[in-house]
Amino acid sequence: MKNITFDLSEIHMHGTAFYDYLALRKHFFVDTLGWDIPHNDEVEMDQYDNPLAHYSLVLRDGKVIGGARAMPTTSSWGDYTYMLRDAVSGKLADIPDEVMSKEIANPNVWECTRLVMSEEVKCHADRSACLSLIVDGLVRVARKQGGSELMSLSPLSLMRALRQLGYDASRIGKPYLNPGDGRKYAVLRMPAERAAAHAEVRAVA
Repeated sequence: MKNITFDLSEIHMHGTAFYDYLALRKHFFVDTLGWDIPHNDEVEMDQYDNPLAHYSLVLRDGKVIGGARAMPTTSSWGDYTYMLRDAVSGKLADIPDEVMSKEIANPNVWECTRLVMSEEVKCHADRSACLSLIVDGLVRVARKQGGSELMSLSPLSLMRALRQLGYDASRIGKPYLNPGDGRKYAVLRMPAERAAAHAEVRAVA
């Protein structure tokens, strides 16, 4: 497995990886979870896939098997900012506006969205390794541009997985049940760095 990071100005450097990531998103979020989001027969792509977005993808044998998207919470593109802020302001019908108690617009805080992993990544060790590479890539991208914290609207199970990887993830706001896919979601927040003890273990390994 290897990680690549890029924005829209750099997608030509990675072959079809960006398009393949959009296809992986379509398969999971539309075909599997049944989300009503913009898509065609091949890919899912929304208003947040714009020049302010950055991507962290994982490839295995040249094939995209996971990835996620991130952008600073100061982002603004047309009528939209970033997903959670637009939800709080009532622009997104499928996300309750009380998901966060207040809007966040801080260049140090980055929102991560559309985290996905291929169903071909089956064993726990491989899924953990893939998630680690995705998140490490997001952290590098955010820190390179001054970010110090990441946040996301995610299934509650992700908080435990992130903690196992050494990230001090915590929940803010109340969780809610998505009636469409039957999963519980909440806003998670964490520093854009691993806990010191965990980082030392990785360095020794």
